[in-house]
Amino acid sequence: MKLGSRPDTFYTTESVRTISSEVSSDLIIQVKGTRYLLHKFPLLSKCLRLQRLCSESSDSPQLQIVQLPEFPGGVEAFELCAKFCYGITITLSAYNIVTARCAAEYLQMIEDVEKGNLIYKLEIFFNSCILNGWKDSIVTLQTSKALPLWSEDLAITSRCIEAIASKVLSHPSKVSLSHSHSRRVRDDVSSCNGAESLRHKSTSKGWWAEDLADLRIDLYWRTMVAIKSGGKTPSNLIGDALKIYASRWLPNIRKNVQHVKKETESDSDSDSDSASEVNSKHRLLLESIVSLFPSEKGAVSCSFLLKLLKAANILNASASSKVELAARVGLQLEEATVNDLLIRSVSCNTNDMLFDVDLVMTILEQFMLQGQSPSTSPPRSRLAIERRRSRSAENINFEFQESRRSSSASHSSKLKVAKLVDRYLQEVGRDVNLPLSKFIALAETIPDFARHDHDDLYRAIDIYLKAHPELSKSERKRLCRILDCKKLSMEACMHAAQNELLPLRVVVQVLFFEQARAAAAGGKVTDMPSNIKALLTAHGIDPSKHTAPLSTTTSIHADDNWSVSGFKSPKSSRNPTLRMKLAEDDLDENVVPRDENGRTSRFKGLLALPAQPKRMLSKLWATNRSATEKN
Repeated sequence: MKLGSRPDTFYTTESVRTISSEVSSDLIIQVKGTRYLLHKFPLLSKCLRLQRLCSESSDSPQLQIVQLPEFPGGVEAFELCAKFCYGITITLSAYNIVTARCAAEYLQMIEDVEKGNLIYKLEIFFNSCILNGWKDSIVTLQTSKALPLWSEDLAITSRCIEAIASKVLSHPSKVSLSHSHSRRVRDDVSSCNGAESLRHKSTSKGWWAEDLADLRIDLYWRTMVAIKSGGKTPSNLIGDALKIYASRWLPNIRKNVQHVKKETESDSDSDSDSASEVNSKHRLLLESIVSLFPSEKGAVSCSFLLKLLKAANILNASASSKVELAARVGLQLEEATVNDLLIRSVSCNTNDMLFDVDLVMTILEQFMLQGQSPSTSPPRSRLAIERRRSRSAENINFEFQESRRSSSASHSSKLKVAKLVDRYLQEVGRDVNLPLSKFIALAETIPDFARHDHDDLYRAIDIYLKAHPELSKSERKRLCRILDCKKLSMEACMHAAQNELLPLRVVVQVLFFEQARAAAAGGKVTDMPSNIKALLTAHGIDPSKHTAPLSTTTSIHADDNWSVSGFKSPKSSRNPTLRMKLAEDDLDENVVPRDENGRTSRFKGLLALPAQPKRMLSKLWATNRSATEKN
């Protein structure tokens, strides 16, 4: 909008701004570092503040000096108001409406001084043009950050937010994008911790999300709250908008934080302070995004939640934000991948774990808590201790907890999560600093029925044993208690029978259960296969006294309580030698020689037998297959 008709005759001479006129100047106005030589009549006739300042001044009436040190908007805003007083043409737009309105308010250019004054005209332009245009509303809201207090007092910020929210809640065809609108369509948007292709066209339902992503976090937060309070925007669109905003402001967060750490270690105190300030801004931004999540399950993808969780871990976000993210991930954990769960530890200590296993444990606990009421739910993990309530907890925590209790993990979801956890254990098991207790705790989080087979779990155990050769005999036995030999496939059994890292008991169980399978399949097992005889003979047990069929229905002594049912003949007196040998194996760790790496070498005698293990096992598999075929 243009106001006034006279040409611009302002000019600068010797660091002084003045206007071409036949009348000599009688008013000097100092605005910050700039001096203006102007005239009282055009200015005082429209500015109540200048009238009062001149009346209170003790200077000569021929040339009065007025100081305006804290003028809102600076020199540009003052000169725009001064030109309006002189009738010089000024151009108003979304880019200068905020500074012009604040400057006019400061000078008190109100209707009581003169009808049709600047404040009146600015308000008409703001309400009829700016707030009716989509892009103009956003630009005006962005420029309000230059004068936040003035913009709040004049309700510029709140009116822009209300206008933007109303346009999002209305049909896109009813929205005027304004003549200056120029939308950016990003084909590729970098996500928080990697590149993720997102295409958002202006015709999509989330057409507004990318434009709002240009707002700074405090204005964006207020705008999104207004949109959510309207109750008309689907939760998945809110989630998509939050994802776009995070992609815009949290790109490659790990690289940024590592760079910040290097600067902190090497640069001066001032540089360290600035790096810490950037880190704090990112933390506030992330916590604000988390507080805006809709309460509905699935509104935000599990992959995006885990990326934010990784960023929260790196930025050392509040415990409440981490717990909330972990709880949301737990609701839809079946959507995650192993790479999503590999959350790097941020500790610089070389003795610390490579991955944050505790955080994944929290997620698993939240997954298993689905459908439980607070009174029956087990206690939360360590991240929930001394939990501080965030804005999100105040806004939607109750709705989210109700959503968690009303939903329960399906059987198929638990099967998927069981596979996911076993493959996750295979990755973290390579970490030499991963304690045995944490490995076992993760594995035991999954209920027994969720694992149809234990092949992936066996691979994880094998990887852990290879990465931790220093484990004692009792620790290896404790680790293998989580393994159910009856749920191993033929290939896994073949590998386990030759695995020197496994306790003797596990190897014997594998071989005996394989024989039991053949018997259960209908085959007549009248004698032990030669490979089992060789194994028992290698350990001083007479296999000729143990020819009775095996039973999987009886149990082992309480001290040997495994996750699988035990093995022995129906008449326990038939195999006392085997039981005694296994008992000796439990009590004496030194009877089994170890190699230079600390691994047991008890299989060397077996491997040195004329019949090699694979050939021996192949006889067993052949016996089982023939029994099955006969059946």
